[in-house]
Amino acid sequence: MNNKQNDNFSELEEAVKTKKNSFTRELISWILLIVGAIAVAMIVNKTVLANTEVPTTSMANTIKAGDRLFGNRLAYLFSEPERGDIIIFKYPDNEEENYIKRIIGLPGETVEIVKGVVYVNGEELVEDYLKEEPLELNFGPYEVPEDSYFVMGDNRNWSHDARFWDNTYVHRDKIVAKAWFKYYPDFESIE
Repeated sequence: MNNKQNDNFSELEEAVKTKKNSFTRELISWILLIVGAIAVAMIVNKTVLANTEVPTTSMANTIKAGDRLFGNRLAYLFSEPERGDIIIFKYPDNEEENYIKRIIGLPGETVEIVKGVVYVNGEELVEDYLKEEPLELNFGPYEVPEDSYFVMGDNRNWSHDARFWDNTYVHRDKIVAKAWFKYYPDFESIE
């Protein structure tokens, strides 16, 4: 091999080495980007958003079975839950499961259902979000403890809610998030 061939071979060898280094750097940058994105998504999911898929029709027509939604984990950081809020919470009879229902009774209130009509502290509750007329059944009265909430589904006739649970009330520290918006199959706010 003469000097010219040797120089060409060295240049080729150097070009291959540079290309390998460039590819390696590019691969490492993509891996770091993907790992970083996954880490950010996990942090946001644990601290800011609750990603939920609704398995039943208990909240129809507001939220339907199969809807996917985000809840805001920070919603109650500086304020208290209010009547009418739709919340994601640890199911009181099995905290391994998350449920989603509407707050009906606040701490210290009395909730009673007479012939399907809800009364809070003796006043009829206006519920224009109900799917259909509730069955004329009686429940309660329920005395909502401090730091707890009484919740029911909007599809009142088909909702497994506080009326039927062994542990009737949702404790404040078991609220995971306030339902915020649906992103599948439609994109819309939940209020």
